[in-house]
Amino acid sequence: MPNNPDQPTLLYKLYCGLTSVAAPLAWRTVRNKLRAAGIPETRQQERLGHATQSRPDGQLIWFHAASVGETLSVISLIKRLGERLPKAEFLITSGTPTSAALIEKRMPPRARHQYPPLDTAGPVKRFLDHWHPDAGIFVESEIWPRLIVEASRREVPLALLNARLSDRSVDGWKKRPQTARFILDHFTLFLTQNDKTAANLIDMGARPDRVQPGTNLKAMSDPLPVDKATLSDIRAQIADRPVWIASSTHAGEEETVLAAHAKLLQRWPDLLLLLIPRHPERRSEVASLLESAGQSAAFRTKGDKIAPQTQVYVADTLGETGTWYALCPIVFLGGSLKEIGGHNPFEPAQAGAAVISGPGYFNFAETFAPLIDSGGATEVNSAPQLADAVANWVSDDTALDKARAGAKSCVNNQKSALDDVINTLCDTLNLA
Repeated sequence: MPNNPDQPTLLYKLYCGLTSVAAPLAWRTVRNKLRAAGIPETRQQERLGHATQSRPDGQLIWFHAASVGETLSVISLIKRLGERLPKAEFLITSGTPTSAALIEKRMPPRARHQYPPLDTAGPVKRFLDHWHPDAGIFVESEIWPRLIVEASRREVPLALLNARLSDRSVDGWKKRPQTARFILDHFTLFLTQNDKTAANLIDMGARPDRVQPGTNLKAMSDPLPVDKATLSDIRAQIADRPVWIASSTHAGEEETVLAAHAKLLQRWPDLLLLLIPRHPERRSEVASLLESAGQSAAFRTKGDKIAPQTQVYVADTLGETGTWYALCPIVFLGGSLKEIGGHNPFEPAQAGAAVISGPGYFNFAETFAPLIDSGGATEVNSAPQLADAVANWVSDDTALDKARAGAKSCVNNQKSALDDVINTLCDTLNLA
């Protein structure tokens, strides 16, 4: 059971007051986004704390994640935790329609999804009154002050799992030490991604005996699903052409990728690039870039087939990335040529791929480090370097096999760490 933290600080009280005043505007903004995504009115009301499902009997363990990456990172943990606790039920809250859709496709046993309440008095109270969870596990940097404080006041043991805080966030909290300590003191456990985050939390005011450095939970997630029918169909369309993948690319990155592909086409005229934009709704922007680059393209959402003259296949869909990774063992992972933070390299590595990344993978630094050391990943800074990295693995099967073996070794080393996380959660939060 959590200890009684200090009294609320003036800053916390001010936060509660301001969020209450801003609640109508916040609700309109959230509702409009959900409505634009086609979310039914009843489910939109979950953001106001109105549940759309009944609370199950018995022990209920609540996981709260921000969006897609954080949500998918806990699915394998929930599955394993469910095996350890066969009578436990699970609630997953996440804030985006995309994450909700992916959760529905990969829902663990005895689990259900809801949108989280706005961090204001009424929604938080309604949410906790209905669900009254037996434990709450917040993932990564999802720190909602009122939700955390009110849950703890109801004697819900809380953990911050896979904790990750940016330097800017840490600096901001350090300027408000009393409030930082007040919020952090409501957590029973912090499991961090690395030693740096553990030290930062302690500097911010977290109790040292509650902080444990660990590993990136995303490195322990289940492999992405593969649609075998789609895989067979696309393989037949590609035939024996060489292929490479640029995955999770963001605005400002496709130009570099297409420039690299142009250089590679000079050596391999039949080379195919499978381009997977991180945000499929950018397809018109991507189409314009392809036209400017003079590269012929086929789009997945248009139902286009891969013809012999197709130079780029744009996989502008959601939920099919695992299938694309199964097609090709050479993957450039975006979100890294710009200061975005990168994406999870273990997803392509689990599929048997060797990974190429730009330098801006700071959100996954502790994951990339062993991959690069093992030779399973390599770092590039420009279009020529990207072209050279792809060319090395396209032209040299031995070099590619060695890189893939290094990546596989790193994946295998992470699997046993999941059991340690489960043991720590069960012991500290009194789940068993």
